[in-house]
Amino acid sequence: MADDWFELEFTEDPLAFVGAADEYLREDPVLTTVVATVTQRAMVNEHLGEPRPTNHPYWWVLVRNSWGQVVSAGMRTAPFAPHPLFVLPMADAAARDLARALHARGEEVGGVNGALPAALVIADELASLTGATASVHEHTRLFELGKLIEPPQSPGLLRAAGPDDLDLCVAWFNAFAADAAEQAGRSGAPQEGEQFERDDLRKRIDRERVWLWEDEQGTVVHLTGYNAPAYDVVRIGPVYTPREHRGRGYASATVATLSRRLVGESLRLCLFTDQANPTSNKIYRALGYEPVVDMVNMLVTTRAPA
Repeated sequence: MADDWFELEFTEDPLAFVGAADEYLREDPVLTTVVATVTQRAMVNEHLGEPRPTNHPYWWVLVRNSWGQVVSAGMRTAPFAPHPLFVLPMADAAARDLARALHARGEEVGGVNGALPAALVIADELASLTGATASVHEHTRLFELGKLIEPPQSPGLLRAAGPDDLDLCVAWFNAFAADAAEQAGRSGAPQEGEQFERDDLRKRIDRERVWLWEDEQGTVVHLTGYNAPAYDVVRIGPVYTPREHRGRGYASATVATLSRRLVGESLRLCLFTDQANPTSNKIYRALGYEPVVDMVNMLVTTRAPA
Protein backbone atom coordinates (compact mmCIF):
# COMPACT_ATOMS: atom_id res chain seq x y z
CA MET A 1 0.00 0.00 0.00
CA ALA A 2 1.07 3.59 -0.58
CA ASP A 3 2.79 5.46 2.25
CA ASP A 4 -0.01 8.05 2.24
CA TRP A 5 -2.71 5.45 2.99
CA PHE A 6 -4.25 5.73 6.44
CA GLU A 7 -7.22 4.20 8.19
CA LEU A 8 -9.31 6.16 10.69
CA GLU A 9 -10.99 4.30 13.54
CA PHE A 10 -13.54 6.24 15.62
CA THR A 11 -14.75 5.20 19.07
CA GLU A 12 -16.79 6.73 21.89
CA ASP A 13 -15.29 4.29 24.38
CA PRO A 14 -12.20 5.69 26.18
CA LEU A 15 -11.19 2.23 27.41
CA ALA A 16 -11.23 0.83 23.88
CA PHE A 17 -9.21 3.82 22.69
CA VAL A 18 -6.50 3.33 25.32
CA GLY A 19 -6.45 -0.39 24.65
CA ALA A 20 -5.49 0.33 21.06
CA ALA A 21 -3.41 3.50 21.58
CA ASP A 22 -1.52 2.64 24.79
CA GLU A 23 1.84 1.95 23.14
CA TYR A 24 1.58 5.07 20.99
CA LEU A 25 0.62 7.30 23.95
CA ARG A 26 3.35 5.81 26.13
CA GLU A 27 6.07 6.40 23.52
CA ASP A 28 6.10 10.19 24.08
CA PRO A 29 3.92 10.90 27.13
CA VAL A 30 4.76 14.61 27.27
CA LEU A 31 3.66 15.20 23.69
CA THR A 32 0.50 13.14 24.21
CA THR A 33 -0.31 14.56 27.65
CA VAL A 34 -3.60 16.24 26.74
CA VAL A 35 -5.09 13.18 25.06
CA ALA A 36 -3.81 10.89 27.80
CA THR A 37 -5.14 12.92 30.74
CA VAL A 38 -8.53 13.62 29.17
CA THR A 39 -8.95 9.96 28.28
CA GLN A 40 -7.88 8.86 31.76
CA ARG A 41 -10.49 11.19 33.29
CA ALA A 42 -13.12 9.77 30.95
CA MET A 43 -12.22 6.22 32.00
CA VAL A 44 -12.61 7.18 35.67
CA ASN A 45 -16.05 8.60 34.89
CA GLU A 46 -16.98 5.38 33.10
CA HIS A 47 -15.83 3.36 36.09
CA LEU A 48 -17.97 5.51 38.39
CA GLY A 49 -20.96 4.91 36.15
CA GLU A 50 -21.33 8.53 35.05
CA PRO A 51 -23.24 8.87 31.77
CA ARG A 52 -21.35 9.79 28.62
CA PRO A 53 -22.05 13.32 27.38
CA THR A 54 -24.83 13.60 24.81
CA ASN A 55 -24.98 17.39 24.43
CA HIS A 56 -21.71 17.76 22.52
CA PRO A 57 -19.43 15.66 20.26
CA TYR A 58 -17.67 12.93 22.20
CA TRP A 59 -15.24 10.60 20.46
CA TRP A 60 -11.63 9.54 19.95
CA VAL A 61 -9.96 8.61 16.70
CA LEU A 62 -7.04 6.28 15.96
CA VAL A 63 -4.94 6.79 12.85
CA ARG A 64 -3.44 3.55 11.56
CA ASN A 65 -0.89 3.18 8.78
CA SER A 66 -0.94 0.55 6.06
CA TRP A 67 0.57 -2.02 8.48
CA GLY A 68 -2.19 -1.41 11.02
CA GLN A 69 0.04 0.43 13.47
CA VAL A 70 -1.37 3.35 15.44
CA VAL A 71 0.67 6.32 14.25
CA SER A 72 -1.48 9.19 15.52
CA ALA A 73 -4.64 9.98 17.43
CA GLY A 74 -7.10 12.71 18.21
CA MET A 75 -10.29 13.36 20.11
CA ARG A 76 -13.33 15.58 20.25
CA THR A 77 -14.44 15.64 23.87
CA ALA A 78 -14.26 19.34 24.81
CA PRO A 79 -17.49 20.34 26.59
CA PHE A 80 -17.08 24.04 25.74
CA ALA A 81 -17.85 25.90 22.51
CA PRO A 82 -16.79 25.57 19.76
CA HIS A 83 -16.10 21.96 20.88
CA PRO A 84 -12.71 21.84 19.15
CA LEU A 85 -10.90 18.72 18.04
CA PHE A 86 -7.53 18.03 19.63
CA VAL A 87 -5.07 16.26 17.35
CA LEU A 88 -1.59 14.84 17.75
CA PRO A 89 1.09 14.95 15.02
CA MET A 90 -0.03 13.19 11.86
CA ALA A 91 0.84 13.16 8.17
CA ASP A 92 -0.86 15.77 6.00
CA ALA A 93 -2.68 13.03 4.10
CA ALA A 94 -4.11 11.63 7.35
CA ALA A 95 -5.12 15.12 8.48
CA ARG A 96 -7.00 15.73 5.23
CA ASP A 97 -8.64 12.29 5.52
CA LEU A 98 -9.83 13.19 9.02
CA ALA A 99 -11.30 16.49 7.86
CA ARG A 100 -13.12 14.75 5.02
CA ALA A 101 -14.41 12.03 7.35
CA LEU A 102 -15.86 14.62 9.72
CA HIS A 103 -17.46 16.45 6.82
CA ALA A 104 -18.98 13.18 5.61
CA ARG A 105 -20.27 12.51 9.14
CA GLY A 106 -22.06 15.85 9.05
CA GLU A 107 -20.17 17.26 12.02
CA GLU A 108 -19.96 21.02 12.33
CA VAL A 109 -16.43 21.78 13.47
CA GLY A 110 -15.76 25.23 14.85
CA GLY A 111 -12.23 24.67 16.10
CA VAL A 112 -9.16 22.46 15.80
CA ASN A 113 -6.43 22.46 18.44
CA GLY A 114 -3.16 20.59 18.70
CA ALA A 115 -0.04 19.71 16.82
CA LEU A 116 1.34 21.58 13.85
CA PRO A 117 0.91 21.26 10.97
CA ALA A 118 -1.93 18.75 11.49
CA ALA A 119 -4.35 21.20 13.15
CA LEU A 120 -3.73 23.77 10.42
CA VAL A 121 -4.19 21.21 7.61
CA ILE A 122 -7.46 19.94 9.11
CA ALA A 123 -8.84 23.44 9.63
CA ASP A 124 -7.92 24.49 6.09
CA GLU A 125 -9.46 21.35 4.59
CA LEU A 126 -12.67 21.82 6.57
CA ALA A 127 -12.85 25.44 5.47
CA SER A 128 -12.40 24.38 1.85
CA LEU A 129 -15.13 21.74 2.16
CA THR A 130 -17.67 23.98 3.87
CA GLY A 131 -16.93 27.45 2.53
CA ALA A 132 -15.85 28.56 6.02
CA THR A 133 -12.77 30.54 7.06
CA ALA A 134 -9.87 29.03 9.01
CA SER A 135 -7.88 31.36 11.26
CA VAL A 136 -5.34 31.08 14.06
CA HIS A 137 -6.82 31.87 17.45
CA GLU A 138 -3.77 31.12 19.59
CA HIS A 139 -0.21 29.88 19.19
CA THR A 140 0.72 27.68 22.16
CA ARG A 141 3.96 26.09 23.31
CA LEU A 142 4.45 22.93 25.34
CA PHE A 143 7.27 23.01 27.91
CA GLU A 144 8.84 20.25 30.01
CA LEU A 145 10.79 20.79 33.21
CA GLY A 146 14.50 20.10 32.87
CA LYS A 147 16.45 20.95 36.02
CA LEU A 148 14.44 23.08 38.43
CA ILE A 149 15.95 26.52 39.06
CA GLU A 150 14.78 27.95 42.37
CA PRO A 151 13.33 31.48 42.13
CA PRO A 152 13.87 34.27 44.67
CA GLN A 153 11.87 33.66 47.84
CA SER A 154 8.44 35.28 47.98
CA PRO A 155 6.67 36.28 51.19
CA GLY A 156 3.82 34.05 52.25
CA LEU A 157 3.09 30.35 52.08
CA LEU A 158 1.64 27.68 49.83
CA ARG A 159 -1.26 25.49 50.93
CA ALA A 160 -3.69 23.07 49.36
CA ALA A 161 -7.11 24.49 48.61
CA GLY A 162 -9.84 23.27 50.93
CA PRO A 163 -13.64 23.01 50.81
CA ASP A 164 -14.01 26.61 52.03
CA ASP A 165 -12.04 27.80 48.98
CA LEU A 166 -14.45 26.28 46.45
CA ASP A 167 -16.15 29.53 45.42
CA LEU A 168 -12.84 31.30 44.92
CA CYS A 169 -11.41 28.37 42.93
CA VAL A 170 -14.44 28.25 40.63
CA ALA A 171 -14.20 31.98 40.01
CA TRP A 172 -10.46 31.97 39.34
CA PHE A 173 -10.44 28.84 37.17
CA ASN A 174 -13.13 30.43 35.01
CA ALA A 175 -11.41 33.81 34.94
CA PHE A 176 -8.13 32.33 33.76
CA ALA A 177 -8.88 32.02 30.01
CA ALA A 178 -10.21 35.56 29.61
CA ASP A 179 -7.41 37.13 31.65
CA ALA A 180 -4.74 35.13 29.81
CA ALA A 181 -6.21 36.24 26.47
CA GLU A 182 -6.15 39.86 27.63
CA GLN A 183 -2.49 39.56 28.71
CA ALA A 184 -1.71 38.20 25.24
CA GLY A 185 -3.51 41.08 23.53
CA ARG A 186 -6.56 39.08 22.50
CA SER A 187 -9.21 40.98 24.42
CA GLY A 188 -12.62 40.06 23.08
CA ALA A 189 -11.34 36.96 21.28
CA PRO A 190 -14.15 34.92 19.70
CA GLN A 191 -13.72 31.73 21.72
CA GLU A 192 -15.54 30.90 24.94
CA GLY A 193 -12.86 28.73 26.49
CA GLU A 194 -13.38 25.98 29.02
CA GLN A 195 -15.79 26.62 31.87
CA PHE A 196 -15.30 24.65 35.08
CA GLU A 197 -18.22 23.33 37.13
CA ARG A 198 -18.37 23.26 40.91
CA ASP A 199 -18.45 19.45 41.04
CA ASP A 200 -15.29 19.23 38.94
CA LEU A 201 -13.45 21.73 41.13
CA ARG A 202 -14.68 20.02 44.29
CA LYS A 203 -13.12 16.76 43.09
CA ARG A 204 -9.84 18.49 42.24
CA ILE A 205 -9.75 20.11 45.66
CA ASP A 206 -10.50 16.80 47.40
CA ARG A 207 -7.55 15.23 45.54
CA GLU A 208 -5.23 18.17 46.43
CA ARG A 209 -4.73 19.20 42.81
CA VAL A 210 -5.46 22.89 43.46
CA TRP A 211 -2.98 24.98 45.46
CA LEU A 212 -3.15 28.52 46.78
CA TRP A 213 -0.51 31.05 47.80
CA GLU A 214 -1.29 33.26 50.80
CA ASP A 215 0.56 36.51 51.40
CA GLU A 216 1.85 37.58 54.81
CA GLN A 217 -1.59 38.88 55.78
CA GLY A 218 -3.21 35.53 54.97
CA THR A 219 -4.88 36.81 51.79
CA VAL A 220 -5.08 34.29 48.94
CA VAL A 221 -3.23 35.91 46.05
CA HIS A 222 -2.54 33.07 43.60
CA LEU A 223 -3.83 29.70 42.35
CA THR A 224 -2.09 26.86 40.54
CA GLY A 225 -3.69 23.56 39.57
CA TYR A 226 -2.43 20.40 37.96
CA ASN A 227 -3.83 17.30 36.29
CA ALA A 228 -3.67 13.74 37.52
CA PRO A 229 -0.57 11.89 36.26
CA ALA A 230 -0.84 9.95 33.01
CA TYR A 231 2.11 7.76 32.02
CA ASP A 232 4.05 9.44 34.86
CA VAL A 233 3.57 12.91 33.35
CA VAL A 234 1.78 15.75 35.17
CA ARG A 235 0.55 18.82 33.31
CA ILE A 236 0.49 21.97 35.43
CA GLY A 237 -2.26 24.53 34.94
CA PRO A 238 -4.01 26.81 35.24
CA VAL A 239 -1.54 29.22 36.81
CA TYR A 240 -3.50 32.32 37.82
CA THR A 241 -2.71 35.52 39.68
CA PRO A 242 -5.39 38.24 39.80
CA ARG A 243 -4.28 41.51 38.25
CA GLU A 244 -3.89 43.36 41.56
CA HIS A 245 -1.40 40.78 42.89
CA ARG A 246 0.82 40.31 39.83
CA GLY A 247 4.51 41.11 39.62
CA ARG A 248 5.40 39.87 43.10
CA GLY A 249 6.72 36.40 42.27
CA TYR A 250 3.72 34.39 43.47
CA ALA A 251 3.41 32.35 40.26
CA SER A 252 7.11 31.52 40.22
CA ALA A 253 7.10 30.54 43.88
CA THR A 254 4.02 28.35 43.55
CA VAL A 255 5.04 26.56 40.37
CA ALA A 256 8.55 26.00 41.74
CA THR A 257 7.27 24.56 45.02
CA LEU A 258 4.80 22.23 43.32
CA SER A 259 7.41 21.24 40.73
CA ARG A 260 9.87 20.30 43.46
CA ARG A 261 7.21 18.22 45.20
CA LEU A 262 6.07 16.39 42.08
CA VAL A 263 9.60 15.71 40.83
CA GLY A 264 10.20 14.14 44.23
CA GLU A 265 7.44 11.67 43.32
CA SER A 266 9.42 10.67 40.18
CA LEU A 267 7.01 12.44 37.85
CA ARG A 268 7.80 14.38 34.70
CA LEU A 269 6.27 17.86 34.53
CA CYS A 270 4.98 19.87 31.60
CA LEU A 271 2.81 22.90 30.95
CA PHE A 272 1.46 24.99 28.10
CA THR A 273 2.01 28.68 27.47
CA ASP A 274 0.45 31.17 25.11
CA GLN A 275 3.30 32.26 22.85
CA ALA A 276 1.88 35.80 22.80
CA ASN A 277 2.25 36.13 26.59
CA PRO A 278 5.87 37.15 27.27
CA THR A 279 5.40 37.12 31.06
CA SER A 280 4.44 33.47 31.43
CA ASN A 281 7.04 32.30 28.90
CA LYS A 282 9.76 34.20 30.79
CA ILE A 283 8.65 32.83 34.17
CA TYR A 284 8.72 29.19 33.12
CA ARG A 285 12.04 29.41 31.30
CA ALA A 286 13.54 31.00 34.40
CA LEU A 287 12.35 28.01 36.45
CA GLY A 288 14.01 25.52 34.10
CA TYR A 289 11.10 24.60 31.85
CA GLU A 290 12.30 23.95 28.31
CA PRO A 291 10.26 24.21 25.08
CA VAL A 292 9.24 20.88 23.55
CA VAL A 293 6.89 21.65 20.67
CA ASP A 294 4.71 24.42 19.29
CA MET A 295 0.99 23.87 18.82
CA VAL A 296 -1.94 25.96 17.64
CA ASN A 297 -5.62 26.59 18.34
CA MET A 298 -7.55 27.17 15.12
CA LEU A 299 -11.03 28.59 14.55
CA VAL A 300 -13.20 27.47 11.64
CA THR A 301 -15.78 30.21 11.16
CA THR A 302 -18.79 29.88 8.89
CA ARG A 303 -19.24 32.87 6.64
CA ALA A 304 -22.45 34.80 7.13
CA PRO A 305 -24.88 34.64 4.17
CA ALA A 306 -24.55 37.55 1.78
